[in-house]
Amino acid sequence: MIDFVKLHVKAGDGGRGCVAWRHEKFYPMGGPFGGDGGKGGDIYFVVDTNETTLTKLRFTKTIKAGNGMPGLTKKMHGKSGDDVYVQVPLGTMIRNAENGDLLADLTQPFQKVLIAHGGKGGLGNMHFATARNDTPEYAQPGEVGESLDLQLELRLLADAGLIGFPSVGKSTFLSVVSRAKPEIAAYPFTTIEPNIGVVALPDERSFVLADMPGLIEGASEGKGLGHEFLRHIKRCRVLIHVIDMSGEMRNPIEDYEIINNELGKYDIDLERKSQIVVANKMDDEYAPEYLEEFKMKYPDLQVFEMSALQHKGIDEVLYAVMAEIEKAKEEVAMEEESHEETVVYRYEPKRPDFSVKNLGNGRWKVESNKIDRLVEQLNLDDEEQAYQFGLTLKNMGVDKALNDAGVQDGDQVLVGTFIMEYKE
Repeated sequence: MIDFVKLHVKAGDGGRGCVAWRHEKFYPMGGPFGGDGGKGGDIYFVVDTNETTLTKLRFTKTIKAGNGMPGLTKKMHGKSGDDVYVQVPLGTMIRNAENGDLLADLTQPFQKVLIAHGGKGGLGNMHFATARNDTPEYAQPGEVGESLDLQLELRLLADAGLIGFPSVGKSTFLSVVSRAKPEIAAYPFTTIEPNIGVVALPDERSFVLADMPGLIEGASEGKGLGHEFLRHIKRCRVLIHVIDMSGEMRNPIEDYEIINNELGKYDIDLERKSQIVVANKMDDEYAPEYLEEFKMKYPDLQVFEMSALQHKGIDEVLYAVMAEIEKAKEEVAMEEESHEETVVYRYEPKRPDFSVKNLGNGRWKVESNKIDRLVEQLNLDDEEQAYQFGLTLKNMGVDKALNDAGVQDGDQVLVGTFIMEYKE
C-alpha cells in the first residue's frame, strides 16, 4: 500500500530584470527601458477523487515549477513560469520533512493548496533612474523560488470502514453494496491497497465505505500491514466489524477479541469508536452453532446476521451503519459549534527574514537566506550594483536594525560573503 511518500519541491525562480535603453526616432535620450522579469511558477497540491493511493508519486524525487523569463526591452514583462499542480488522493496530509510541521490537510474533494511560492521577477532598470543616476546599468535579479522537502501521508477519508481478519468477506460485501470492484479470492491479503465505494440506500441516502487490508494479530506492533492499515481507520466515523461465522479457518470469538485488542493497543480512541458487528457467511451449515456460542459470550452485543455471497441480511446492516454515521456527524457538529473557530487548513509561507548578530570586536553579521541568495547573484565590485544593494538593505530595514543593535561607525558588517564598513 503506497500511503507514505517523500519528495522535494522547488518553485520557479523569478526572471531577471532587463537593462535596456530607449533608442527610437525623436527619442535620442530616451532613458532606461528595461522591463521586469517574470514571476516563477508556484506548486499546488490538488485533491483528485479518482486517486486512492500515492502510487503515482512513489518514484518521484523532485517536482519543479517553471522559472520566470527575463524582462524585455520596451518595458515589457518577462513571461511567468508555469505553475505545477500535483494530483493527490482525498485524505492526504502534507508535512515539512525538516521539522514535521503540517502544511496542509486535504479533507475536501477538489481542494487546492499552494505549497511552494515562485520567486518574484526582478525589476528592470527603468525603476532605478534617479537624480543621481539617470542612466542606471542595473536591474534586479529574480527572487529564488521556495524549496521544500515534503512528507506526504495518506489517511483515507471514509464514513465507514470494514475491519476484520483477512478473507472474512469484506471485499465481497463491498462489491455487493457498491460499484467498487475489489479483487476477491479465497486466500489471505487479497486486498493490499484500500478499496473505496459509495453505498446508495433505497431512501436516497448514501455514505462512503472503505475496504482496507485485513488485520492480523500483532498489527499494532507493525506486523503484516499493521500501522499502514490502522492509520487509515482512525478517520472512519463507524467501523463495520466483519466476522467469519463459519468457523472454517478461525474461531469467531478469538477473532473478535484479537481485532479489538489490536485497535486498543494502537490507539484507545479506535477501541471506543462505534462498531457494527456483522456475522458473515451465515449460509454455512456450522455458522448457527458458532453464532450461538458468540452470543453467549457477548449477550449484550447486537450482531447482524449476513451472507454477503447470497446477498442476505445486507440491507439491515446498511441501515444500521447509516444511523451510526448520522449520529457521529451530529456529535462532530455539536463539538465544532462549541469552538469559536475551526481551521481545517491554514498555510502561511515562511518568508525569509533577517536578524543581526553581534560577533564581538566591532564585527556584526546580518543573517538572512534571502539576502545571502541576493549577494550570490550580484557583482558587488560594480559600483552601481553595490549602490542598489545598499538601497535594498535599507528598504528591508537592515540599516535601522543595525543602528538599534548598537553598531558604531567603522564597525564591520558581514552580509553573505560580503564585508561592509558601517557608516551612520
